[in-house]
Amino acid sequence: MFERFTDEARTAVLAAQSEARDRSATRIEPVHVLLGVLVAGADTPLGRACAERGLTVDAVRADLADEPLGEQDAEALRSIGIDLDAVRESVEANFGADAFDGAAFDSATDDRRGWFSRRTGHLPFTASAKKTLELALREAIARKDKSIRADHLVLGLLRGGDPTVAAVIERHVSPTELRGVVVGILDQAA
Repeated sequence: MFERFTDEARTAVLAAQSEARDRSATRIEPVHVLLGVLVAGADTPLGRACAERGLTVDAVRADLADEPLGEQDAEALRSIGIDLDAVRESVEANFGADAFDGAAFDSATDDRRGWFSRRTGHLPFTASAKKTLELALREAIARKDKSIRADHLVLGLLRGGDPTVAAVIERHVSPTELRGVVVGILDQAA
């Protein structure tokens, strides 16, 4: 399948891996693919169209940097006897004030990812990220396009149904509008 990827789409996949690493992830998730597309396509019609709608690399990173456990989560934990603030204080007291910042992953010493991953720095794709790539291929085939572009990756993300990607996109643009914009860009390129 990767032989059909354009240089921009390949760059997006490599950028997704870099984004996953930067976020201390051990696997590439669909949201990393979204970030990769935005990084790789910043100066493309797709990138400009996304930016006009507020869907930028910086905006997505900010969306993902939001505190993972908010007040609703704290309230839910309190209902079962867990004080989130006390847990945070204890973790910071025992591990330092930066304990929640996510330490960088040391592939030379961590054995969870196997020999190949430690030697190459390769991060595997989650099933949902693989599904995104497969759906991008299906979008290209359905359109009778000869190659898979970053635009097709966005269509795959929209069809994939990943809740994190859906929430991030919906903060900036309706998925229906984004799909229409991407299809329009692909139509103009054809």
